[in-house]
Amino acid sequence: MEFRIDTGGLTEAVAWAARVLPARSPVPVLGGLLLEAEGGRLRVSGLDYEASARIEVDADVLRDGRALVLGRRLLDICKVLPDGPVDCTVDGARLSVTGGGARFGLSLLPLDDYPAQPALPARRGEVDAAAFAAAVGHVAVAAGRDDSLPVLTGIRLGLDGATMTLAATDRYRYAVRTLEWKPQVTGEAADPVDVVVPARRLVEIARSHAAAGTVGLALDAGSLGFESPSCRTTTRLIDGRLPRHDKLFALGEHAVAVTGRAPLLEAVKRVAVVAEGDSPVQLTFDGGGVHLQAGYEDDVASQRLPATLSGAESMTVAFQPGYLLDALGSFEAPEIGLRLLGPGQRALITDAGDRGPATHRHLLMSVKPLV
Repeated sequence: MEFRIDTGGLTEAVAWAARVLPARSPVPVLGGLLLEAEGGRLRVSGLDYEASARIEVDADVLRDGRALVLGRRLLDICKVLPDGPVDCTVDGARLSVTGGGARFGLSLLPLDDYPAQPALPARRGEVDAAAFAAAVGHVAVAAGRDDSLPVLTGIRLGLDGATMTLAATDRYRYAVRTLEWKPQVTGEAADPVDVVVPARRLVEIARSHAAAGTVGLALDAGSLGFESPSCRTTTRLIDGRLPRHDKLFALGEHAVAVTGRAPLLEAVKRVAVVAEGDSPVQLTFDGGGVHLQAGYEDDVASQRLPATLSGAESMTVAFQPGYLLDALGSFEAPEIGLRLLGPGQRALITDAGDRGPATHRHLLMSVKPLV
């Protein structure tokens, strides 16, 4: 195998495929990246037992061939290569990488021991790549981190007609985001889909495809795949289902507070500097605005912001500051609505203020207010 490629193109391809490589693996070849040069294209592939990635880029191929090398070592080399053309050649049991006067040699891993790339599942439709990446980011903040409850470390992907629903919860908060997508099959033949995808993997995949324009979505019983013109990725699904959010989000009679998202986010950050441990940030809404307060005894902080309140004369709620900051930071709308039941009860943050249906909702449990 022998090919020439620009440093930038090689680095981008290697970095993209290396996203799925395991940090540690009892199977050494799974730390490898498969390079395949043929017909003016270089294909770089990586996989582990949970995910796979493959990308194709243009290259000047002088001799077709395949080589398997340690992926992270190759990525480290790419990062320090001088700008300009890079020549890559298999010479015996070594891959030589030469560019700008620098030369590196990498030992080849045994190709016979390398598993075949999993096939892409059946295509179900496509979605705007940038909108999908943003939506995944909106809900991922609520995904669990405790691997002893695997299903809570995932993001629910629901497909029903032309509506895609993404949701995540760690039992203390629950984020839901809806967006439009284009199913390949419509009508009665398009059965609803409800699966759970590892959150960390889905975030990486969504970000890596974000600039692709549109990304195709493929699905079977055990895996989810994404495909753009030169890239494809698969990831396994998590067994189980997330608890449904429908009843949790049905608050019944409640008050609605509306305020600017960015000012509220900055104010929470500001007053939270005196909140130690589980000390909450308290929000008191009345007809003239919202008063934020944190801290106890001598170490206190407060700030007042403009806000409106309907459904009650006043309302005081308090939140764990980290959860509240995560929730507010996941929104993009300039104005948010807080649908409030009262102290120590559920509170629903939405991107719709007090008007119309929301596409982004984040449920938090309020805690005991400050004394």
